[in-house]
Amino acid sequence: MKKSITAVAALIALSACSQSESKNKPLNSEKMEIKTELSNKHKAISLLKSIETGAQEPVGYINPEKYIQHNLGVADGLAGFGALLSQLPANSATVNTVRSFQDGDFVFTQTDYNFFGPKIGFDIFRFEDGSIVEHWDNLQEKPVTTNPSDHTMIDGFTAVIDLEKTEENKRTVKNFVKDILVNGNMEKLQGYFDGDNYTQHNPQIADGLSGLGSALKYMASKGITMKYNKVHRVLGEGNFVLIVSEGYFADVHTSFYDLFRVKNGKIVEHWDVLETITPKANWKNKNGKF
Repeated sequence: MKKSITAVAALIALSACSQSESKNKPLNSEKMEIKTELSNKHKAISLLKSIETGAQEPVGYINPEKYIQHNLGVADGLAGFGALLSQLPANSATVNTVRSFQDGDFVFTQTDYNFFGPKIGFDIFRFEDGSIVEHWDNLQEKPVTTNPSDHTMIDGFTAVIDLEKTEENKRTVKNFVKDILVNGNMEKLQGYFDGDNYTQHNPQIADGLSGLGSALKYMASKGITMKYNKVHRVLGEGNFVLIVSEGYFADVHTSFYDLFRVKNGKIVEHWDVLETITPKANWKNKNGKF
């Protein structure tokens, strides 16, 4: 495993130079056809899997001259990605992408990682002309137990349906987050749900609005606050919508990634990942979390 990761890191270091030298050369038409046939979603999943396998080809899906990194612990460009891989302990990485979606030039994924320890993560990739040019993510340590309703952070419904309702569902979820989580208009809460039919994957919260209410009451009794200040991005495909937000949890500057499943105009399932935003003095790039 260590050898394969080192090989990928070495390839990354050389990639920018080699691709720059070859960009004016005639391309093999057969290879061009193969690359064109791959969807952006496939490329993103393959790149993530290469962290585990050490496969070299997926590195070629990254634009070697433009790769903007928003993981604040990783430097910009291919060199930053390669440096991260070279730090992985031997035979430690596993990558299982459970859900993947595409919204225009963006691909977003939900993945069960063992990556410097067990984590659940969301990744967002932006593509230009078939190449990855920008990346955002949010990672949270994976709990050892299920939540009060016996759900994990990653199980549940996976099928992407209702593609014709994508924009409608994005509006519904965006309005929910702004009404309830940003503005605190709790009188509107029930209108976004079908009674108590709500599956929850947050590690601390049980199913249903009743479970959410109990969790909020418990947090209040302990003086724990959660405040969403700003919605940065709304991405969706069919019945799934991802909201990227910024705020505070327990008075700590936090990035919130919330994935919702919508059915018949109502929110019926929720997954999330919370990550503390690193102080600016410790950033390894200047691009910001969002």
